[in-house]
Amino acid sequence: MTHPIDATAFWAAATAVYLLAGVIKGVVGLGLPTVSMALLALWMTPAQAAALLIVPSLATNIWQTGPRATFMPVLRRIGSMQVGVVIGTLAGALWLGVPAGAWASFALGVALIVYALWGLTGRQLHVSDAQARWVGPLVGMSTGLVTAVTGVFAVPAVPYLQALGFQRDSLIQAMGISFTTSTVVLAIGLAIGLAVNGGYPVSAIGGSVAMLAPAIGGMVLGTWLRKRLSVEVFRRCFLVGLALLGLYMAVRAAGA
Repeated sequence: MTHPIDATAFWAAATAVYLLAGVIKGVVGLGLPTVSMALLALWMTPAQAAALLIVPSLATNIWQTGPRATFMPVLRRIGSMQVGVVIGTLAGALWLGVPAGAWASFALGVALIVYALWGLTGRQLHVSDAQARWVGPLVGMSTGLVTAVTGVFAVPAVPYLQALGFQRDSLIQAMGISFTTSTVVLAIGLAIGLAVNGGYPVSAIGGSVAMLAPAIGGMVLGTWLRKRLSVEVFRRCFLVGLALLGLYMAVRAAGA
């Protein structure tokens, strides 16, 4: 990798970024890719930042699917959505092929901001288990299409999961399951493309693995903090996190 700072400072800064991103993900359940990509881009290329992201992102999403005791009850409630995610992501990759452009990220960013601000007023969407039987697959397919277009897993998955009325820790677990599904399916599509084009250097794997420790460490700390937050404080942190994610997406897209 080529960069304007020496190797020690480079890796120390990258470690600090993944520690912070892990803490944020531990508290609100999302944001590791957004935070890490935004901060790493201050001194490295997007391609370098993305190469470091792969292992920590997948590992922390899998970590977030725990604990094992509640995994199956949560999965049963969102199982049909996950089938939709797989279908939507693969169909989107085959149909659309490449990201649709800055307009898609900008629109998604604005949608997240509006939803978060609406949620901060105290109002919430509600989806019953009966409605979830047909809404879940549609939300999953929509999320898959959005993932194929933008690489973002949060829309409309996160608002839908919150509307199901999960308790705090179950919501975090449900997001972990959904994000893991999206990551794996998207990675399969990317792996096929990169295998054909030779776009992912093997040397990048070592750096990505090295960033796993600070990401997991940060997530452990963030989880510890989350369990000490009141339900209302967690809800506010969660919605503010969504708003900041949306703002970052919209600003980045507007400047593209």
